[in-house]
Amino acid sequence: MFRIQRMQLLGAAATTVLLLGSQTDESLAQEAPREEKSMPPVVVQQKNFEKKRASAKAQAAMERSSESNKGQSSPQQSVPVAMPIDMASDVNNTKSLAEPLNAARLSRKQIQSQLPSTSDTAQLLTKVPGVSVYTSGGISSLPVINGLNGDRVKVLVNGMVISPACTNQMNPPLSYIDPSQVASAEVLAGVTPVSKGGDSLGGTVIVESRPPEFAEADQGVRTSGSISGFYRSNGDGVSTAVHAEAATQNVNLGYSGTWTKADDYARGDDGPIVRSTLYQAYNHALTLGIRNGADLFTFQGIYASVPYQGFVNQRMDMVDNDAWLFNLRSLTHHDWGTLDFRAYYHQTQHRMDMLADKSGVMPMNVDGADAGYSVKAEIPLTTVDILRVGNEFHRQTLNDWWPAVAGMAPMMGPNNFIDINHGTRQRLGTFAEWEHRWDGAWSSLIGLRNDMVWMNTGDVHGYSGMYAADAASFNAQDHARTDANFDVTVLTRYEPTANETYEIGYARKTRSPNLYERYAWSTGNMAADMIGWYGDANGYVGNLDLKPETGNTVSFTAGWHDRTRSAWDIKVTPYYTYVQDYIDANFLKSQSGMGGMSMGGMGMSSSEFVTLQFANHAAQLYGVNVSGSLDLGNSPVYGQFGLSGIIGYVNGENLDTGDTLYHMMPLNAQLTLSHRLGNWSNAVLLTMVNAKDDVNELRHEPTTPGYALVDLRSSYQWENVRFDFGISNLFDKLYYPPLGGVDWADYAAEGETGLISPVPGQGRSFDAGVTVTF
Repeated sequence: MFRIQRMQLLGAAATTVLLLGSQTDESLAQEAPREEKSMPPVVVQQKNFEKKRASAKAQAAMERSSESNKGQSSPQQSVPVAMPIDMASDVNNTKSLAEPLNAARLSRKQIQSQLPSTSDTAQLLTKVPGVSVYTSGGISSLPVINGLNGDRVKVLVNGMVISPACTNQMNPPLSYIDPSQVASAEVLAGVTPVSKGGDSLGGTVIVESRPPEFAEADQGVRTSGSISGFYRSNGDGVSTAVHAEAATQNVNLGYSGTWTKADDYARGDDGPIVRSTLYQAYNHALTLGIRNGADLFTFQGIYASVPYQGFVNQRMDMVDNDAWLFNLRSLTHHDWGTLDFRAYYHQTQHRMDMLADKSGVMPMNVDGADAGYSVKAEIPLTTVDILRVGNEFHRQTLNDWWPAVAGMAPMMGPNNFIDINHGTRQRLGTFAEWEHRWDGAWSSLIGLRNDMVWMNTGDVHGYSGMYAADAASFNAQDHARTDANFDVTVLTRYEPTANETYEIGYARKTRSPNLYERYAWSTGNMAADMIGWYGDANGYVGNLDLKPETGNTVSFTAGWHDRTRSAWDIKVTPYYTYVQDYIDANFLKSQSGMGGMSMGGMGMSSSEFVTLQFANHAAQLYGVNVSGSLDLGNSPVYGQFGLSGIIGYVNGENLDTGDTLYHMMPLNAQLTLSHRLGNWSNAVLLTMVNAKDDVNELRHEPTTPGYALVDLRSSYQWENVRFDFGISNLFDKLYYPPLGGVDWADYAAEGETGLISPVPGQGRSFDAGVTVTF
C-alpha cells in the first residue's frame, strides 16, 4: 500500500512534467519555421573587443540600475518564474556546443533563494537534473552525476583542482567555498567536451565566485557591498556573510567573508537528534582585479578553516581543517582569439579524531597540497569554425600519518602509523577541440585529449610489529605507476525549427585511481576501517595493480520549447555508460564481532561489517533525466505563476558479479510551483523519492523507504533589503536519504551492539534570512 502510494505520486509528477510538452505539436504548427540562413557563424567572443567592452559596460549599468530599483520591480517581469535553473539555452539558438544541450547553470539569483536552507555548496546542485549527493558532513556532501560519484566528477572551484586530503574525503573541493560566495555553478553531465573534462567519468562541475566589477569613467571610486544573516531552527544553524569592494575604472579590490555554525539536527516526526551532524566553518577571500581594455587579470587568496565537523556515517570526525588557497587568472584578447591562463596553489592541514558523540581517541593527520595551471586558447578559424586547444598540469602531494596513542600499544603504538608517505600524483593534460556549424540546422564538435598520470609514494610502517607483514609486502613492491589516458568527445546538434533541438553525443573518458585507491596498504580491521568515503562503515584496502577506469557514454537529448524559450520547455536525456575497469571492490574478509546492519526497520539485516579491497570490474550505468518548465500565466492583480520540474532515474550494475553498484539513486522527482507579485517571490517545492530496494549486497547497503517532502520558500525585496522566509520539511516527515549511508554515530553511542540503521534526514526547520546591500 505504502509503495503503491509512492509510485502513484511519482507517476503524477512524471505526468505533470511530460504534459508540459503536450502543446509541442500545436506550437510547432503555429510558430513560424526557422528562417533559412546561409552558414551562420559559430558563436565567438573574440571579435570587435571595443564593442564588447561597451556592451559589458551597458550590461553592468543595467544590473546596477536593476539592483537600485529592486524595490520598484513590476509583477510583469520577463524572466519566467517557472524556470529554477538556466539550462544553458540561448534565445538566438546560437549556443556553442562547448555547452551541451543538457548542461545547466545556476545563476546568482537562483543560488540566493537557497541560502537560508543550507550551508553546503554541493546541495545547491541537487536542483540540476541527474545530480544527487552522498551524505557526508554538514558542509561536505559529495556530488554524484548520473550515478558516478566522488573523483569521477571533476570539480573546479575558480579554476582550481582541489584534491581531498583525507582518508574519508571529509574536505572535498566544494567545502572550500560557501554557498553565499558562489556567483555561478555550471554542471555538465555525461558527455562533456574535452576542453572541460579530463581525469573524470561522470561530468564536470564548474563553480565561480563573484567576478570583479569596475567603475565607470566618471564614477571615480565606486564602493559596494552586502551583509547577510541566516538562521535555521533545526540544529540552531546560523550563517553570516559579508562582501565589500572598492573599484576604479580599471582596479577592483574585494573581500568576502563567511561564518557558519550548527549543532546536531533533529530527525523528522519529532524524533531525537542525529548525532555527529554538527559543524562550524569560516571562509575569508580577498580578490584583486585589474582591467586593461577587454583584458582581465585577477588574483585571489582564500583562508578556509573548519574547527570541527561531525560525520554521522563515518567512524571518525573532523577536529580541525585549515587551508590556504591562491589562484590567478589572465584573460587576454588577441587578433587571433582569446587566451585564458590560470594558476593555483592549495595547502591543507587536516586533523581527524572522534568528537564527544563517538567517545574515543584516535588522532589522524593529513597534510596535502595541490599546485597547477591551465592554459586554453579559443581560435576562430572562420566564421563557422572554432578551434580550442589547451594544456593543463596538476600536482598533488600528500602525507598521511596517525600519531601513536599513549597506553594503546601495540594496537595504536608505540610508533606512528604511516599510511601514505609523501604520496604524489601528477597529471599533464593536452587537448584539441574543433567546432563547426554546417548550416542553419546542423553543427558538430569533436575533441581529443591525452592525460599522462604519474603516481608514487614512499615506504610505510604500522604502529607496531602486528602490522609488519602488510607493511613488508607493500614496501617490497615498486610503487611508481604511469598511466597514459586518452579521451574522445563527439557531439552533433540538429535544430530543424525554432521550437526543437536535438543532440546526440559520444564520449570516451578515463580516470586514474586516487592515492588511497592505490596505496592504502593495511588489511587490519581498524586501519582498513579508516579508509573509505562511502559512509558504509566497512573497511577498504588499496591495490597497486589497479588500472585506470574508462567510461564510454552515449547520450541523446531532445528539447522542445517556444520560440523565445520563456513560456515553456521540456527536455529529455536518456544515456548509457559502459565502464571498463570500473574501480569497485572485492571481498577480503568479514570483521567478526563488529556488529550487524539493519535496513532501517524494513525487516532485512546483514551479518557484519566487511573488509574490501579496491578492484577493477566491468560495469554499466543507464538512466534518463527529464526537466521542464511552464509559465502558467501573469496577472497584474494576482501576479505571475510558473511550474517547473525534474525527474531522474539511474541504474548501475557490476557486470562481473551481477551486483547493483553502490549508492544508485532511485527514481526521484522535484516539482516547484512558483509565484511572483511585485516584490514578493514565493515557491512550494515537492520532492518525491521512490523506495530504494536495489542495493549493493557486497557492502550490505541498507534499503530505504520512499518519501515525499514539502518545502516552502518566500522572499520580499524592500528597497536595498531582502527578507527570506521558509520551512524545510513542512510536515516533519521522518525519512532516510537513499545515499545517506549508515548511522554509525548513533550505533557507536549505543555501544556498537545490535543493528545499525540508515542515516535519518533532517526534520522540520524554520528558515529565515536578511540581506542588506549598499
